[in-house]
Amino acid sequence: MLGSAVALAACERSASSQPVAVPPLKSIAPCAIGTAIQSGQLRDPLLAALVLEHCSQLTAEWEMKMEYIVQPDGAFRFDGPDAIAGFARREGLRLFGHTLVWYNQAPPAFERLDERRTSFEAAYRAYITAVVGRYRGQAVGWDVVNEAVAEDGEGWRESLWASRLGEFEHMRLAFEIAHEADPAAVLFLNDYNLEYLPKKRVTFLRLVERLLKAGAPLGGIGTQTHLAADQPPGETRRAIRELASVGLPVHVSELDVSLARAGRFIPRGDLVRRQAALYGEVAEAVADLPERQRFGLTLWGLRDRDSWLRRENANDAPAPFDDQGMAKAGAGAMARAWAGG
Repeated sequence: MLGSAVALAACERSASSQPVAVPPLKSIAPCAIGTAIQSGQLRDPLLAALVLEHCSQLTAEWEMKMEYIVQPDGAFRFDGPDAIAGFARREGLRLFGHTLVWYNQAPPAFERLDERRTSFEAAYRAYITAVVGRYRGQAVGWDVVNEAVAEDGEGWRESLWASRLGEFEHMRLAFEIAHEADPAAVLFLNDYNLEYLPKKRVTFLRLVERLLKAGAPLGGIGTQTHLAADQPPGETRRAIRELASVGLPVHVSELDVSLARAGRFIPRGDLVRRQAALYGEVAEAVADLPERQRFGLTLWGLRDRDSWLRRENANDAPAPFDDQGMAKAGAGAMARAWAGG
């Protein structure tokens, strides 16, 4: 009986992971289709070809974050993001910047800043100006402030930036500096778990309203949309609709659908089917937005093998394409949603 169960599970996994035929997603999508990328991954010709086939936009997965750019001595490093920007420019892809200010990163150069030589605000201004200005005219948008809302929805997160510049002021200031550095770029407030936590979503929208009221040049809303395959149907669609209610462009900025983070006692075959349905739901939700609010949909990795979730759990398969770059049911569900059937 045990052998039969193992064999059945293997068959279920095999059947549910059969590749499907899809047209280039960028050719049928109602908005820009992006993917997260690392500069080293662009040396993989198979991945590069997959990106060019399906995507019209690139986001640096981590090489435009402070952890990469700001060196211990305070110098800035741009080789990684320059490589990604160069690839995008040569291949005619949009570039999206991620991310300028994140509570989770506090480079030592900022922590030990000698304010007898330069003020904290001046260093903050210099950093944002240097990064945004370097890609002025190429980056179509930026995640200016990332994950500002506390996980329980009770206010905003503590950070080095909040403690030194003010919990609201550091955000308003970041938007103003970024806008000065590139007035044409669309500037986003980006966060995660907005699909799961209604209270957090409410607090996020209140922050959006406060920034706008304060005159911050906030131009769009980013919802990361890291989902687990057991997310109840309709919840993600509802969240995207509520986020769009303020009238700003919406960027589904980091989409993936984890199998490993879902309920432990749900058969994998069922999870794969629910994963595909969620990819389709998100695609439909974006298509349902008014055209001017469809900024883009970015996949946080095209292939399973490149996903950050695979590094977290070797058995996860969260992407719409498999390890070899073959389209899975999730890619098929998105294609059907956009092709009308």
